[in-house]
Amino acid sequence: MSTENQEGQEDELLALTSIYSKDEFKRTDAAPGGEIQLCLELPSEFVISIKNNSATNSSADNFEDTVSFLPPIVLNFELPPGYPSTTPPNFTLSCKWLSPAQLTLLCQHLDDLWEENRGYVVLFAWIQFLKEETLDYLNIKSPYEIDLCSDGLQSWIQSEKTCADGVLLDKRAIQDVQSVPALVKCILDFNEAQQKKAFDSKLYLCNICFMEKLGSECTHFKDCQHVYCNSCLKDYFEIQIKDGQVHALNCPELKCTSVATPAQVKDLVGEQLFRHYDRLLLQSSLDLMVDVVYCPRPSCQLPVMQEPDGKMGICSVCQYAFCVYCKKTFHGLSPCIVTAARLAELIKEYLAADWKKKKELTKIYGQLKKSIEEIKSKEWLGENSKPCPSCKAPIEKLAGCNRMNCIECKQNFCWLCLKVLPLENPYDHFGNGCRM
Repeated sequence: MSTENQEGQEDELLALTSIYSKDEFKRTDAAPGGEIQLCLELPSEFVISIKNNSATNSSADNFEDTVSFLPPIVLNFELPPGYPSTTPPNFTLSCKWLSPAQLTLLCQHLDDLWEENRGYVVLFAWIQFLKEETLDYLNIKSPYEIDLCSDGLQSWIQSEKTCADGVLLDKRAIQDVQSVPALVKCILDFNEAQQKKAFDSKLYLCNICFMEKLGSECTHFKDCQHVYCNSCLKDYFEIQIKDGQVHALNCPELKCTSVATPAQVKDLVGEQLFRHYDRLLLQSSLDLMVDVVYCPRPSCQLPVMQEPDGKMGICSVCQYAFCVYCKKTFHGLSPCIVTAARLAELIKEYLAADWKKKKELTKIYGQLKKSIEEIKSKEWLGENSKPCPSCKAPIEKLAGCNRMNCIECKQNFCWLCLKVLPLENPYDHFGNGCRM
């Protein structure tokens, strides 16, 4: 290798190292060369689809989605001793979403660029063309369909005799995908990762503290696109969880119904509080299930599924079999002390008794106090509340208009007819005349 070629190669590789990040350009140590990954800038709302043209094609092998980023075009190159004076770089061009025919056209254009610049370094010109002109050169527009051949992608690159659209396929053109599911997963994973990277690097205004912060310090609600800083959202979620409002971990924006994902909640509030949140969420769901009772053993208290019209509950953990009415050990065909008539008598006796008598009755009848409290609570709820039409949680109306908002699921509904009201213009229901 001449000194002039050696200096030219070294200068070009150093220039590429300074221009591109480590994620984009990796220089090889064994020989002069490297690998560069080029992510193209796509038009907004860019739609891609994949259709497998095999004989066994099924709907599971077809895919369509809108993406902001596609996996990179990868240029692997090695600089021979005669470069740049007489010999072009040796290279391969690979991409997951371009066909071998399209990659062949790109390879041919890279060869043409070398011929135009023979005797000069050409890598930067190659990179600029691939990054900025690929979409126009190949006439790629949205919606863009990726076709996969039926015999597997390797068949496209094994023979120079294979043609597509009249183009002789180049062995340097490689579409490195083995199946439709693998390609779909790669596209979705890369798009999500790049969106996160772009989000983290931008500034966003938090509508709670009104301070601008980097996306890496913020949480993004995907459904509504609202963004809040982690510090404010953490305080907001912690207050909601400690108040037991586990169904209210939604976007703080007024009238917004977007809900935080469990992963977002966990990242913000920490492991310990998240476990508490998870328990409360399960507890609130179980409380709305009429066929769930709790093991009466003080050391257990775990939920037990009750058989339809059954009188016995069996705890799956401690194996305790109990009567679902009196909460004492299951007594089979023996009459339960908590019959409707007997319970009414006990309630009157218990409520009229002094504290010593109450203690005695509780001792004799075990869970009597708890049963009385549960029955009184249900009676009160039946007289003073109505069930939310969405989650069935009991809602009490204290004052105001007949438009109600469930504290559990945040659903709007009419107090008179229990009809679910739309988020936008809920009062139209009353203007049109509520029909009970």
